[in-house]
Amino acid sequence: MLDNFKKFLNEEQDPAAIEKVSEKLRGIIMNGEILEYIAVQKKPAVNISPDCVALTNKRIIFCRPKNLGFSMDFSDYVWKDVIDSKLKEELLGAVFSINTTKGSDSLDYLPKAQARRLYALAQELEETQRELRRQMELEEKRAASGSIQVHSSTSPLESNPTITSPLVYDLPLVIEQLSAVVDEKKEDDITAALLKLKALFESQLISREEYEAKKAEVLTRI
Repeated sequence: MLDNFKKFLNEEQDPAAIEKVSEKLRGIIMNGEILEYIAVQKKPAVNISPDCVALTNKRIIFCRPKNLGFSMDFSDYVWKDVIDSKLKEELLGAVFSINTTKGSDSLDYLPKAQARRLYALAQELEETQRELRRQMELEEKRAASGSIQVHSSTSPLESNPTITSPLVYDLPLVIEQLSAVVDEKKEDDITAALLKLKALFESQLISREEYEAKKAEVLTRI
């Protein structure tokens, strides 16, 4: 049965804990939602039912067993509501935390290797969400430019000076200005993404291979 969970055991997670939380998560996973990673808490004392953090392509889910593991509380946050995620390494493990538009949440005593992997994946998914927001903003700008009124030589306003003329725009000029704004924002987003990737690599949160691959992916947007 554990063959289905091997992709979540890369950083020495407890197989029993992974199997148990995966069974619980299966009941709340939505259509089209993919489970990307599970990090399992490891306290210094014996912890029969450790807390976990699961990442999917749609949300972050904090899983907290209750009643000796017979039930479980879930706290989930969709990526569009996530403001940022943070990682703080301590003497005994690490703390992974998030800030969202609906509040904050965190989980302590995560093994450092799992916490680093969790944080790196969270950064990637945050970047994906930012790209989606950028695309939506571009679509809104395109929609707005399509509603601009263009001057017409046959306008009745020319023959009736008593009517106050609305603002008349030069459509080609407006489109050129909007394109310049979009290109400038695109360059800023690409620069920010490259700086974040470099920071992750220098902090050893991602490997050189992952850094080069993501860097090449970002540069294709130019």
